[in-house]
Amino acid sequence: MNRRELLTTSLAAGVAATLPVRLAAQVRTGTARDAILADIAKREQQRAGDLLWRRDVVGIADFGLRSSEPRFHFVDLERGVVDSYLVSHGDGSDPEHDGWLNWYSNEHNSHCTSKGLYMTYGWYTGRYGTSIRLEGLDPTNSNALDRAIVMHRAQYAEPEHVEKWGRLGRSNGCFAMGDADFKLALLKLGGGRVLFADSLGLAADGTRVERPSQEAGEIRLVRNEPPRGEEILTPGVY
Repeated sequence: MNRRELLTTSLAAGVAATLPVRLAAQVRTGTARDAILADIAKREQQRAGDLLWRRDVVGIADFGLRSSEPRFHFVDLERGVVDSYLVSHGDGSDPEHDGWLNWYSNEHNSHCTSKGLYMTYGWYTGRYGTSIRLEGLDPTNSNALDRAIVMHRAQYAEPEHVEKWGRLGRSNGCFAMGDADFKLALLKLGGGRVLFADSLGLAADGTRVERPSQEAGEIRLVRNEPPRGEEILTPGVY
């Protein structure tokens, strides 16, 4: 599949009119974490090289934080601003459904989130409405396009879901966001920009967030399908 054929050359102005006034789950700017995220954003843009069409905003998904925390960061390198929002991970990455990502995988049918560097393509309308295609640029996410790992909106990624369940629902490996936040993603990340996913675990003060200990002692990158819990389909997985 040709990257140039998939990239959007212009963004639809109509979406801007639909954006809400509020910026849900926005974190304050100028934190120690912001500086770290800006360095990571610049590093990942350099790794992408000439593939990129736009270098203003980088998306960073920090799956070292629980799904109840705003952990998808829009790093605006031109304005020097970082805004953070909720994002879901895959049900295969969290079989216990406790809100913590425990597994990464690049395998088909794993329903896992994949770590690494992505390039965003243009918008398309699919099963879950308007979505953003992603191509994985690392060995750890090289199957993203074939696996249909995309960015899309989902009800289980709304703040109200956290209020009710204490964590977000899970996707099938995609980066799912609430409706208002995803509209921002359409404008900020669509069309040849960088998205980077990893377990950084960064608190606002730049320190690492302590997560519950696992039986295996660490987050694992798996090649085969991980074990699944009984709660795999509830609540909210599409």
